[in-house]
Amino acid sequence: MRIDKFLVSQNICTRKEAQKLVRKGLVKIDGEIIKKPETKLDPNVNKVTVDGKDISYQEYVYIIMNKPKGYISASNDKNAETVVDLVPKEMKRKNLFPAGRLDKDTTGMLIITDDGDFAHRMLSPKKHVEKVYKATLDGEVTDEMVENFRKGISFYDGTLCLSAKLLPNKENPHIARVIIREGKYHQVKKMFLTQGLTVRDLHREQIGMLKLPKDLAPGECRFMQEDEKRNIFL
Repeated sequence: MRIDKFLVSQNICTRKEAQKLVRKGLVKIDGEIIKKPETKLDPNVNKVTVDGKDISYQEYVYIIMNKPKGYISASNDKNAETVVDLVPKEMKRKNLFPAGRLDKDTTGMLIITDDGDFAHRMLSPKKHVEKVYKATLDGEVTDEMVENFRKGISFYDGTLCLSAKLLPNKENPHIARVIIREGKYHQVKKMFLTQGLTVRDLHREQIGMLKLPKDLAPGECRFMQEDEKRNIFL
């Protein structure tokens, strides 16, 4: 990989700025000053410093966000603010996208990455990664609804959902948790509609064994730790 491309990929600077840094002698590879932006390196082997600061190579980035209401789950949109717009400039990289959708008015845990394989493994129904939602409803959950979710809800257009868990809240009958293994469009809301209930508020609390960090306020995000990435697939 060219050194100027490497610096851009790590969100250090733009291509033009990278070339200037190199020509000024501020970039070193394995302790040696380089002066040509086209100089090649192996990012997994060579050590890079910029103005004395070590640059640790990351092929992909993984960001966990507490999504607030009012933002769409997309990389960019001309008419609306997106979850990627919420990512701070110092954390942004090219090709970031939300791994899975949360509706504009749905809040909670969202993973943003540039790793397509990671996203596919997390979202594929075949991988059985569970997603846990807290739903506030306009009516009470019954035992019959719990059984219907277990059997697999069928939408009015004939679409069949996989078996899901519906867990009523004993203290508040208008609140329930839903655990699904797939992510069809407006799935949780549509599932409740077939049971005669409307979702007033929806919040994703967990993916796999990874829970939304309590210290992450709505709209905030941070890089994921290695153990957090593993916990998604446990």
